Amino acid sequence: MDMNREVVVTCAVTGAGDTVDKHPAIPVTPEQVADAAIEAVDAGAAIVHIHVRDPDTGQGSRDLELFREAVRRVRDSGRDMLINLTAGMGGDLIIDDDDPSVAGPGSDMVNAETRIAHVEELRPDIATLDCGTINFSDSNYIYVQTPNMLRKMANRYQELGVKPEMEVFDLGHLRFANQLGREGLIDAPAMYQVCLGIPWGAGADPATMTAMVGQLPPDVFWSGFGIGRTQMPMVAQAMLLGGNVRVGLEDNLYLEKGVPASNGELVEKAIRIIRDLGGRPCTVDETREKLGIGT
Repeated sequence: MDMNREVVVTCAVTGAGDTVDKHPAIPVTPEQVADAAIEAVDAGAAIVHIHVRDPDTGQGSRDLELFREAVRRVRDSGRDMLINLTAGMGGDLIIDDDDPSVAGPGSDMVNAETRIAHVEELRPDIATLDCGTINFSDSNYIYVQTPNMLRKMANRYQELGVKPEMEVFDLGHLRFANQLGREGLIDAPAMYQVCLGIPWGAGADPATMTAMVGQLPPDVFWSGFGIGRTQMPMVAQAMLLGGNVRVGLEDNLYLEKGVPASNGELVEKAIRIIRDLGGRPCTVDETREKLGIGT
């Protein structure tokens, strides 16, 4: 594993987590989400990873109109960037303690086609493919992605010419992502995101990231991140292991202990780490070339 000195920076600007009451300026409206993406690009990010939220409640949403407005604003900004849309909404299963056969309040389960309706219409450069089911909380919340769903989504991305970002939260997810490649559902270069620290997936520590990177096929593009206080240490770790990096308010709310961050500040801090380690951030055109997008 050789160190990467030409590093692509992704910024995940808002996510869908319950963070609105924990930070003074989480992007919620489509305008705020778009402004956050623009801020991140102006700070040096090449890829922006976009969720949308219900403007009234602040909760994560898969409303097509919200995606339309956010993407329109980003595209109308005149900034050059690669747009990465989440397709993670619609797999939320809350198990009822008394009757596990019944989906509890807060569940939101839809089929593969519905989950990617916004990708069908908006044709982003990249869209996510979360490569497995996971206990996504410390209680009864299960995030569901079955092999059948994933194959359908990957096949449709391939038909649309949208690059799938295969998000892997554990070694089993990574095994299945590799299988999608063997089945011809992922065009080269495959794009992986190593996601660490999510309950209850793989932990955010150097040994775990090293183990997961060791299972990646050769000649793939990969990026990695840790959540919370591990975000910046994992920036350094991913770069040292030959990968690219992701930061942003989806994964971490603070610039330092007790100091709320902005997306731009997190990107700037990541780039300082990259430069201090002897590297540099990649331009958008360089990122397109690395990913084989538009070539």
